[in-house]
Amino acid sequence: MSCFVDLSIGEQVLTDFSRRPPNTLPLAGNGILFLQARHKLFSWFVKCERQFGFETFQISVPTLPPGVVINDPKNLEFVLKNEGIFSKGDFFKRRSWDLFGNGIINTDGELWKVQRKAGLQFLSNTNLKALTDVALPKYLDNSIQGLEESKEGSVIDLEDTFHELTTALFGFLAFNVEIHNSHPFSRAFDFASGATCERFQNPLWQVTEIFFGGEFRKSVAQVKAFGSMIVSNAIQTKQDKEKETKLDPSLGDMSGSLIHSLLDSIDDHRMVADAALNYLSAGRDTTAQALTWTFYLLMRNPSQLEAIRQEVSTVLKTEPTRDHAKLNSAVFRPASMPYVMAVFYETLRLYPPVPFEMKQCEQATTLPDGTFLPQHTILIWCTWAMNRSQLIWGVDADMFKPGRWLENGNLISKTAFEYPVFNGGPRTCLGKKMAELVAVQVIATLVFKFDFKAVDDQERISKNSLTLPMEGGLPCYVSTRST
Repeated sequence: MSCFVDLSIGEQVLTDFSRRPPNTLPLAGNGILFLQARHKLFSWFVKCERQFGFETFQISVPTLPPGVVINDPKNLEFVLKNEGIFSKGDFFKRRSWDLFGNGIINTDGELWKVQRKAGLQFLSNTNLKALTDVALPKYLDNSIQGLEESKEGSVIDLEDTFHELTTALFGFLAFNVEIHNSHPFSRAFDFASGATCERFQNPLWQVTEIFFGGEFRKSVAQVKAFGSMIVSNAIQTKQDKEKETKLDPSLGDMSGSLIHSLLDSIDDHRMVADAALNYLSAGRDTTAQALTWTFYLLMRNPSQLEAIRQEVSTVLKTEPTRDHAKLNSAVFRPASMPYVMAVFYETLRLYPPVPFEMKQCEQATTLPDGTFLPQHTILIWCTWAMNRSQLIWGVDADMFKPGRWLENGNLISKTAFEYPVFNGGPRTCLGKKMAELVAVQVIATLVFKFDFKAVDDQERISKNSLTLPMEGGLPCYVSTRST
């Protein structure tokens, strides 16, 4: 996971100076450009993709490692399938270490394999069924109640609503504890994530943090203290036979929390805390943000919103009970709701939760397009720009068109290298299926039960973070529909 990164190019990597991007200055290279607002960087990367197409190009910031940007799916496939050549690398780890430590986001090799295996064991079909049939409906009901109890005409921040939902849900999954979005840990993590992202844009971060890093250090300390507390509680719970038998009788047959899976695999309790916090942030933040951007787009495209309601009505006709007041959201599943899935995929295409990714060469290599990369070269691919490529998506790539994901009413797919939202190769996102299950239930249920109206027509942008939170949240008016 990464935000944007500051890089420089060595003469060994690319010698064809026609492949330098727009706004490259003598000496300063692209350094000044990368200091501007994040959403402007997105536009710049799209501009570069439109100019270069699938051609690899170089970016430069003085004093920093050699770097290139790739847009060709064949190059990306090569990178993602060759873990031995391309790793997270020291460039990424130095900047993200304070927050992510030895968690799965920040590791390679055996430690990464151990954490991934623990995650796979936890995300079993049994646990996913308990999640979708029991845990998610319970927490979603809490969100629905909050929306129903809001005063008529009051402004609701949907981003906050979704973060509350995913914080509670993934707090249960990862730690078996009750956490709310207003919890000091949640706020501290959000601040630390934004500050960590700034390290990738600021080549002098080690200097500036000496003078201005007090709030960041405080936030990281809060996050680490929370992780240590959670591990201690989990160890005590595990030793208690009665509690170990069933975590929470009201939440189905979960076979232990994720942190218990990690404790079974890792002896170092500090690493367990890092791993659990990494999983929590990866699931909580990206899912809430994806839902936020989905409802932003639906409010701007009412015909797609109505199409979802039609699909929901079709599914409900097959259910034994027609009492919509007692609607069980668990009836909404990806297999029976291709249009909702198409809306979700299209939202992730235009607003990918991780808009930039990066790797570092562990050894010299050559990309499929012939570009030679010396050892330690940094590679970046901008998912935001690739997902707007007209070479992949057609001339209407900038438009929100869920129908591009449907063929004869059936959901179609793209390869992970054309559509790298869920990463690819050995690091394909573990939570992909879970995210889809959550998204379908939440989107279908809320669209069916409520009307949503944005407070204005302002175009929303993202704020500085390792992921893609919406600047200023998503304020809107919410009213209960008569169904």
